[in-house]
Amino acid sequence: MSPVRTDAFAYRLPEAAIAQTPLEPRDAARLLVDQPAGPPEDRHVSDLPDLLAPGDLLVVNDTRVIPARLALTKATGGRAEVLLAERTGDRTWTALVKPGRRLPPGTVLAHGDEPVVEVGEVRADGERLVRLLGDEEPLALLGRLGALPLPPYITVPLADPERYQTVFADRPGSAAAPTAGLHLTDRVLDRCRERGIALATVDLEVGLGTFAPIRTDDVEDHVVHRERYTVPAATVAAVEAAERVVAVGTTVVRTLETWAATGRTEGTTDLFIRRGHEFANVDILLTNFHVPRSSLLVLVDAFVGDRWRDLYATALDRGYRFISFGDAMLLERG
Repeated sequence: MSPVRTDAFAYRLPEAAIAQTPLEPRDAARLLVDQPAGPPEDRHVSDLPDLLAPGDLLVVNDTRVIPARLALTKATGGRAEVLLAERTGDRTWTALVKPGRRLPPGTVLAHGDEPVVEVGEVRADGERLVRLLGDEEPLALLGRLGALPLPPYITVPLADPERYQTVFADRPGSAAAPTAGLHLTDRVLDRCRERGIALATVDLEVGLGTFAPIRTDDVEDHVVHRERYTVPAATVAAVEAAERVVAVGTTVVRTLETWAATGRTEGTTDLFIRRGHEFANVDILLTNFHVPRSSLLVLVDAFVGDRWRDLYATALDRGYRFISFGDAMLLERG
């Protein structure tokens, strides 16, 4: 197979199409339903139970976003920021650190008079190793001093931090939300159950790499960040019994397909799903609209083929809202 150029996943995304705030209620988000035999249909996420069938299994990522952004100061009083990316130990993380070049290994950053972070070595990808200081449990420390790490393209402050959590968020660990799941409400989930559509969970700790565009010329040269995942035994049984598996978001796709490829129900994954991948577990995908030249868009291309281009063009023409707080689409595997 000849190399696929990253430019093949470029499209024009007007700034005005990037949603800055979430809709209320959550399930009021628009839903572009792909219909391979005809033009895509305009619906809403609240219609999801009617678009699925009894025997389907809805799988969600129940990870919870941690307040991973720390605004700190150097000993000189200058400002610094630490954005935790991936947990590597009890108190150690990889992180994005600013201003990185002026913070040599061993630098201690503080909140007021309280030492909070010791900055470590620079990694090959430009991230830093950091260590949380003190005896306080790390999640308690972050809950006290940290802020939610909204994506870089969101410039409007979030009035309610819980709007960057799903209604089923459970175990803390992610640096970003599984954004397709932000649309779901208890009402939608209850109606799914009433129609005989089951619900199951996986846990994938979403890393900052989810925001990163592909910077290599060829897609094949891109390296996906590793992320921790767990597929509970109940989900394994539910997937094996389901008529169709409906993945809510690309993180669920990567988790279920990693399990299929490796046979391991927990561990870390750097699975990069692209054209040619043979999907073993996922039949339908509920997903947001992704940024140009992203690995998430490459995954969508692997799922439905070139049809994504017409779907994205239609969504832009019809005024759909894009990216994390934007609208969604429902896709059947091509």
